[in-house]
Amino acid sequence: MEFTISQARLVDGSVVDLVINNGTISEIGNKLRVGRVISAEQNLLIPGLVDLHTHLREPGREDSETVATGSAAASKGGYTAISAMANTFPVADTAGVVEQVFRLGQEAGYCDVFPIGAVTQGLNGEKLAELGAMANSKAKVRIFSDDGKCVSDPLLMRRALEYVKTFDGIIAQHAQEPRLTVDSQMNEGVVSSRLGLSGWPAVAEEAIIARDILLAEHVGSRLHICHLTTAGGVELVRFAKARGIRVSAEVTPHHLLLTDDLVENYDPVFKVNPPLRTEADVKALREGLADGTIDIVATDHAPHPVEDKDCEWQSAAFGMVGLETALSVVVKAMANIKEFRWEEIVKTMSINPARIAGYGRHGQEIAVGSSANLAILDTDTTWVVERNRLASKSKNTPFESMELPVRVLHTFLNGKQVLSNGTLSNGGSN
Repeated sequence: MEFTISQARLVDGSVVDLVINNGTISEIGNKLRVGRVISAEQNLLIPGLVDLHTHLREPGREDSETVATGSAAASKGGYTAISAMANTFPVADTAGVVEQVFRLGQEAGYCDVFPIGAVTQGLNGEKLAELGAMANSKAKVRIFSDDGKCVSDPLLMRRALEYVKTFDGIIAQHAQEPRLTVDSQMNEGVVSSRLGLSGWPAVAEEAIIARDILLAEHVGSRLHICHLTTAGGVELVRFAKARGIRVSAEVTPHHLLLTDDLVENYDPVFKVNPPLRTEADVKALREGLADGTIDIVATDHAPHPVEDKDCEWQSAAFGMVGLETALSVVVKAMANIKEFRWEEIVKTMSINPARIAGYGRHGQEIAVGSSANLAILDTDTTWVVERNRLASKSKNTPFESMELPVRVLHTFLNGKQVLSNGTLSNGGSN
């Protein structure tokens, strides 16, 4: 089915019409009118966003999120592809579970859902999971992570890197030395000392990053660092890239904007793993993203039901939702960095994550022959975050009542409009 997106503004400032035919951009020009016409009204058209770090909770914790509600939230955030982490119940450590998640994503129809497989059986850090079976499944898993837990055994980590090298897979590491973070509640520093909360030292993250960089170099395999949070971690990734080691890294929107000072009131909405760090760390993360040391932004969307967050700090679950606010938060956080404009936003939130993961139909530059996985944005407006209006089943956002820039108007998945003027369609239709 053909239709036209008219008067779309591209990142280079040009205003064009695009004809979409069977999920592909078939023509770009001016005064094109083929089939149904959707006016972009000179709003910004970008490739659909791609997230390499999403917790969808299904199977097992559907009280927090489902594949359908999480992918709907992703569509509202401008995402056309998301990667579902493995810490479900049962754990996504077999071909059967990853195929179930993949199928649920297809049935929901709001965005493409690519499962991430567990590195170890049951996330227990003792034996490798069925990496080959998941790679050869219908889900064609290429990224493996025990996220939520660290693969702390160096020998097991080496074996995992060696195994995935055979099919050019990636190990995505949650860098947290467990013995340095026993009962840790927040960033270790001045604020934790004042509040009397057990501290989570930066070195617990950096020690694992350093070890795994050296292991990846030794094996010659691909390593991805999840949710980088410290200035020291940025320097370690910079060192690795200078040596030509096959390492990539991500930062979350919340770690680009929020600091550990927000924990002063003991509000569990700010409790997250890894924790919010200092202003100096935030500055280093922004600079690392701007200069390319950090490859991508990933949401680490981590939904929890109200009873798991609306309690005392020590008992509360770690995590924040972020799919619907990610783009706006990144724009706000990076607004004063002149080297980071829309070209860089598209690169770090769409092109780079799709390239790293091998999601071929996503993260493509807008051109004839490219897949029509697209988002249209109003870059001249602001909006106020209201948790009860989020599509996510859980509402644990740290940005409640915050005014944010940029609103996602339309999202197109494989040529189907799944979001129209901010309203979700029923699984996507033209």
